Amino acid sequence: MARDVAIDLGTANTLVYARGQGITLNEPTVIALNSRTQEVLAMGQDAWQMIGRTPGYIVAVRPLRGGAITDFDITQRMIRLLFQRAGVNRFSRARVLICVPSAITHVEQRAVLEAARRAGAAQTHLIEQPLAAAIGAGLPIHEPLGNMVIDVGGGTTEVAVISLGGVVALEAVRVGSFDLDAAIQAYVRKEYGIAIGERTAEEIKLAIGSAYPVADEWKAEVRGRDLMSGLPKTVMLVPEEVRGAIEEQVRAICDAVRACLARTPPELAQDLILNGVHLVGGGGMLKGLDRRIAQETGLPVHLVEAPLECVVLGAGRCLENFDTLKELFMARSDSGR
Repeated sequence: MARDVAIDLGTANTLVYARGQGITLNEPTVIALNSRTQEVLAMGQDAWQMIGRTPGYIVAVRPLRGGAITDFDITQRMIRLLFQRAGVNRFSRARVLICVPSAITHVEQRAVLEAARRAGAAQTHLIEQPLAAAIGAGLPIHEPLGNMVIDVGGGTTEVAVISLGGVVALEAVRVGSFDLDAAIQAYVRKEYGIAIGERTAEEIKLAIGSAYPVADEWKAEVRGRDLMSGLPKTVMLVPEEVRGAIEEQVRAICDAVRACLARTPPELAQDLILNGVHLVGGGGMLKGLDRRIAQETGLPVHLVEAPLECVVLGAGRCLENFDTLKELFMARSDSGR
């Protein structure tokens, strides 16, 4: 049997779903290269551990930024490595379904299709991430009802209203989890004169970051390099500071939700008052984000059960029911033609 796979190639994390098996891979979208020989040293979790900790000639890179391919060659090599792990090659005649942002351009679409074709896929199909997320969340997307999905990823936030198997209203902004991390890095540098890495910034966000005041808040100890003396230094951060640091990015996410609501037909808008909106994606797990969006819009906001896996689970469901759901796909390429 062909090893059909669905891939959620995210800016932050890559997840792979194999037909009949479920999720077989969930790792950071990072690849470590030897810049002298261009040899791939590590991928995923192992490469992520290397960020900010390598000698000059070893570079740990994220091939996707803002939901788009920034380095075609490295992305192609990464997809090939993913295929190897999933048992996909030119002889297995596998169908591959890749989740992409709704706002993807035709050039970016072709880049993803070409990267998958060169890596060994027999057939490649693309599906929009919000649509896959809605399927993964178990929403009734084929009915004439308004279903709103807010997908906060690593590089982009997509807000989509889905009805009758298609996207009716869409708002996408290139703001995501990485922008929150960068804002925390900038704040600590400006206020305390300390340089911290992106991994440390992410740890601060997970520990005490929030979009809305939460009940049990505590301080966090932050270690970094003093910019004046160059020596290691420790400071204490409180949740209010982190909330202030990421306010601009959280505001951009809330504005995107409001802009999408403004484009939603009135008949579907009233469905949202009853059914609420669904928050997915790794960035959607930011503490208090659901309450903040609910406060800004007046709509009930539900964080789905598996926010990080929701998109790839939806794509996996499309693989399992390929013939009935294939009209939802955006584009395809066949290397066998």
